[in-house]
Amino acid sequence: MNQQQSLVSDLMAQLQGAPMQQMAQQLGANSQQMQSAVETALPLLLGALGNNAAKPQGAADLFGALQRDHGSTMPQGFGDLGGLLGSMLGGGQSPAGSAGSNPLGDGAAILGHIFGGNRQTAESGLGQATGLGNNAGQLLAMLAPIVMAFLANRVKAGGMDASSLGKTLEQERTQVQQQGGLGGDLLGSLLDQNGDGKLDVGDLFKLGGSFLSGRR
Repeated sequence: MNQQQSLVSDLMAQLQGAPMQQMAQQLGANSQQMQSAVETALPLLLGALGNNAAKPQGAADLFGALQRDHGSTMPQGFGDLGGLLGSMLGGGQSPAGSAGSNPLGDGAAILGHIFGGNRQTAESGLGQATGLGNNAGQLLAMLAPIVMAFLANRVKAGGMDASSLGKTLEQERTQVQQQGGLGGDLLGSLLDQNGDGKLDVGDLFKLGGSFLSGRR
C-alpha cells in the first residue's frame, strides 16, 4: 500500500532551513555534508524503530513511550522544531519538561532503546559512511528526540493505536530497505543481511570500500 509521503521525507522537509543549519554549526560540518548525513540517519532511525515495532509487544512498548515521555514535547504540534533543537544545542528547558535533564543525554538513552546492543555499530557505520566520524553519535542523539516527538505528534494527529503505529513503521522500514541508498544499506547491514547476527566484513562489502578501513 502506498503512503502519501514517507515519514523520512516528511520529517526531512521539516528539518530544512534553520534546524539543519543549527545541527551543522554544532557539529562543525558544512550544510551539504549535514544534509547528506541527516538523509542517511533518518532512514536508519525510523527503519530500526520499524524493526522493533514489527512485534506486537515492541509496538505496544513504543506506543506507551510516545504517550508517556514524548506526548507533550511539542504541545503546539510539530512546528516548534527550532525550539526543541535549540534547547538541545544551547541549554534552555528540556523538551520533556523534566528539571535538570539533559536532552542530548535523553537522546543517548533513546538510541539505546532503538538500537540495543547495535548502537555503537550504528554510530560508527554512520560516521564512516558520511564522513562525520565520531560526531555521528552526537547527530543521532540530536535526531532521536526529534524523531520521537515527530512520531508522538503523528500518533496524536492520526488517532493511532499501537497496532496502526506498528504497521506504519513496518511499512516505513520496508520502504527504506527497498529504496536503498546509504541509510537503507546501513539499516540492512544492521539488521544483518547474511543472517549471522553480527555486522562483519561480509556485510560491509555491500556498503562500499570506505567501511573497510575500520576495525574488523
